[in-house]
Amino acid sequence: MATTTAAATSYFFGTRIHNPSRGSGRFQARFGLPSFGTKKSPPTPKKKPEPTAIADRPGRFPARFGFPSLGTKKSPPTPKKKPEPIAIADRPVWFPGAEPPEWLDGTMIGDRGFDPFGFGKPAEYLQFDLDSLDQNLAKNEAGEIIGTRSETTEVKPTPFQPYTEVFGLQRFRECELIHGRWAMLGTLGALAVEALTGVSWQDAGKVELVEGSSYLGLPLPFSLTTLIWIEVLVIGYIEFQRNAELDPEKRLYPGGQFFDPLGLAAKDSEETERLQLAEIKHSRLAMVAFLIFGIQAAVTGKGPIGFLATFNK
Repeated sequence: MATTTAAATSYFFGTRIHNPSRGSGRFQARFGLPSFGTKKSPPTPKKKPEPTAIADRPGRFPARFGFPSLGTKKSPPTPKKKPEPIAIADRPVWFPGAEPPEWLDGTMIGDRGFDPFGFGKPAEYLQFDLDSLDQNLAKNEAGEIIGTRSETTEVKPTPFQPYTEVFGLQRFRECELIHGRWAMLGTLGALAVEALTGVSWQDAGKVELVEGSSYLGLPLPFSLTTLIWIEVLVIGYIEFQRNAELDPEKRLYPGGQFFDPLGLAAKDSEETERLQLAEIKHSRLAMVAFLIFGIQAAVTGKGPIGFLATFNK
């Protein structure tokens, strides 16, 4: 009993016992427990049997009928290929001879490699090791950089900020397209209102405050305050529903009877891409045009049509 206790002490604390008795580990060996005083030699590895031919294996009838063998593993499905980036020599760029950045590889519709300030560059975050917090040291070393981490753009069902990465290319494309659509409406509205009423777009608010709410010279049965509340509620509801959509493609091109009543984008994929390219081109042109309208109104105080009329004098 004393020898067994000493052997146990040797196993846990690393002490060494000289000449242990033979019977000290017999009780443990009967119940499958390891002997405390001796080490067992490792078992001899068994040789694996060589694989035999299928014709020599009995009972392999499933292979004859075309059924898979139960012992084999299925090959993983082939992943879908992503759209390959377009070569620089084969793609149009925003300026002849310009070299597009690496993150604008031409896979997005209307990508012309224009990002002079690098806003669309994927954000990389540095990962630091934990700082030393040993109170016995005179100086605790700060954690070193152990790697980098890049955020992936994902859409989550949050009403105000659905994108996990606000500086991602997908969100920039969505902002560009939405601003371009508003710019197309604003440019057309500025030209149409000044042509029909003679009031420039920057003076339209003054007329509304003095003469009341009107549209194209026709009075409306709502006050200006009521129109503002209607716009806030309607646009707020539309934006809330748009942010609830998690599909990035449907967020940009919802389609349906309200946004594609003629079904132009539902014909084929080539026609859809052509329409999307035409829309992004017109959006960019309208944003530049309305920027010119704003500068023109700030400098001359005239609308686009009134400014053009000064050239005939």
